[in-house]
Amino acid sequence: MFQIIVLQTTPSEGFGGGMMLPMLAILVVFYLFMVLPQNRKRKKEKKFIAELKKGSKVVTSSGIHGKLLQINDTEGTVTIETSAGKIKFERAAISVELSKKYAAPVKK
Repeated sequence: MFQIIVLQTTPSEGFGGGMMLPMLAILVVFYLFMVLPQNRKRKKEKKFIAELKKGSKVVTSSGIHGKLLQINDTEGTVTIETSAGKIKFERAAISVELSKKYAAPVKK
């Protein structure tokens, strides 16, 4: 009464390569515009943090301005002197962009 019809299909030969090229292009664009700039920024931040020395003017990511008094490499902390007193912070809390603006000479 019922008949089952089985159709066999063969994949077209160009199907796999045609789909791979746009996906590869998307991955390359993603890498160039997202990953590379982020890696460059991370390297600059690490270099800036490593080059900090006593007496440097810095700004933390929370906006606290001060001068470095002490750098503790074993704990990864710094002590900053502000107008309110001395405060201990993690080294990672120092904002690279804000510190560079703060330490730059004022143009008249």
